[in-house]
Formats: sequence, structure tokens, C-alpha cells
Amino acid sequence: MANQSQQAPSQPTQQFALVPKIINGGIAGIIGVSCVFPLDLVKTRLQNQQVGPNGEKMYKSMFDCFKKTYRAEGYFGMYRGSAVNILLITPEKAIKLAANDFFRHHLTTKDGKLPVTRQMAAGGLAGLFQIIVTTPMELLKIQMQDAGRVAAQAKAEGKVIPKTSATQIATQLLREKGLFGLYKGLNATMLRDVSFSVVYFPLFAFLNSLGPRKNDGSGEAVFWCSFISGCAAGSTAALVVNPFDVVKTRLQALKKAKGEKEFSGILDCFYKTLRYEGPTAFFKGGLCRMIVIAPLFGIAQMVYFLGVAEAILGINKAK
Repeated sequence: MANQSQQAPSQPTQQFALVPKIINGGIAGIIGVSCVFPLDLVKTRLQNQQVGPNGEKMYKSMFDCFKKTYRAEGYFGMYRGSAVNILLITPEKAIKLAANDFFRHHLTTKDGKLPVTRQMAAGGLAGLFQIIVTTPMELLKIQMQDAGRVAAQAKAEGKVIPKTSATQIATQLLREKGLFGLYKGLNATMLRDVSFSVVYFPLFAFLNSLGPRKNDGSGEAVFWCSFISGCAAGSTAALVVNPFDVVKTRLQALKKAKGEKEFSGILDCFYKTLRYEGPTAFFKGGLCRMIVIAPLFGIAQMVYFLGVAEAILGINKAK
């Protein structure tokens, strides 16, 4: 995402404003989640879907999953779990953006340069910090998103699974397992988010540096360059780390359909998925994830380009 530390290396001491980043990150996150959440739901269901003993599958493709979900649950069913996502997306984006800027600022060399290895380190550390919010957010979101798939399979067997809410799930986890209950799949989330940020931030900075600059003396890229760079870097990083996302999603699913395998950890999930479903299983929902991530980061670039937070706070963005 766009950040002030990605300006010309001749200005390494320039400070970044935290409050506008929090507001811009929150606005970008809320708009982005609202636009692409149905695709994110489809991605979750495809990733959690395991192949039956006779090769049977509930969903044949992304479009088949979308069609069946819409038919069974309606328009609002496509937004299961969106409330918790929208609620926590602001602190998540704020932590990710501010942490990346902070580490880029402090890892810049005395001569004003930021080698790609240090860019990767800054991105990785930003990803590490964001899992504080991301893990419980993803855990609760996945339960809500996958509930329709599990309920549909149970209904086919003549069973009924009562509806639940993110609040009920969170309360039950806190009561039974304490605060750590909300951090199931923490290691897998860390593996995905750290590796994503290691790929995304340096790639975005490189692509963004190739385009023309604005004429306002800020040294920032023009809007369309940042927009395309964000989309390209985001979708590329999403595809690269999709195997980790599949493992994380499966480990965080608290309820399984009948006959689906349980996993004791990251390595066990990798092993069983590879053994019973083959290497292609690690790219389930990959296209959905790319389609989800690209506009999320593109929208974030748009919010930063427009300077929404700066306009609200009366801050001169060019400063």
C-alpha cells in the first residue's frame, strides 16, 4: 500500500503521520471488504472443501460455489462474517501500514538507501505485527463463512446445525480456552502474513518506482501507476502464498463436515492435504484470492491518492 516512506531515498528523515494512515487504512479496508467479501467467502469454502472418498465435491468451481451459495442463502448470505471483518479491518490495516513505514524508516541506510533485503525485512516485520488482530479476525470470519457449507452437507444427511454468530463463537472460545482460544491457527496465520508482506511491499515499491511522478514535488507516483502497482503486487503475492492460506483456513475451521479430516498442526495439514488431494489442492481458491486481494490494494491506493483522511483532518497532503 502507499506510504510516505516509499518516497525518494534522498529524504530518509521525513516523518510519516500516523493518524491519517489509520483513517485511510480503515476507510480503504471497509470499502474493500464490502466490495469483495462475497468472493472471499467463496474462497474460504473452496479451500475448506475436501474431496470425498469417491472424488465427490460440493463445489466444482468458483462459479459453481457462488451460484449454489447465492441460491441457498441469498444475497445477504454472501456476507456471512463480514461484520467482524469490517470491525477489525481498521486496526489491522493501521498496524500493517504504520509498522511497515516504521521499519522502512529505521532500516534505511545513512546514505538514504533501502536495499531490497531490508525492504523484505520491513514487510515481514509488518506482517508479524498485524497477526495480533488478523488471527482472531480470520478465525471468526472463517467460521461464519464456512457455516453454510457445513450446514448444507449436514442437511443432506438429515441433520440440522443451529445458526450461530461471531459473538457466540468468540464467547464460547473465551469461556472454554481463554484468550488463546481466539488465536487458533496463529502460526499458520503468521506464516501466511509474514511471507505475503515479504513479497508484497518490496514488489510494490519496485513497480511503483517505475512510473511517472506527480508534479507537486512530493516524489510520489501518479495515481494510475500506484493503482496498477498495488493490484499487480497484491495479486502476485496472494498467489505465491496461497498454499499457506489453504493450510491456515483449514486449521482455523472449528467445525468439519462428516468425513472431513482433522489436522493437528501445519505440517500435518500439509502432509494430509498433499497425500489425499494432491499438490493442486494448495491452490484451491487461488483465483478468488487474487481477485479479492487486487481490488483491496487498488482501493487502498485510491484512498491514499485522494487523501481522504488528510481532507477530513485539514492536513496539506503535499507537506
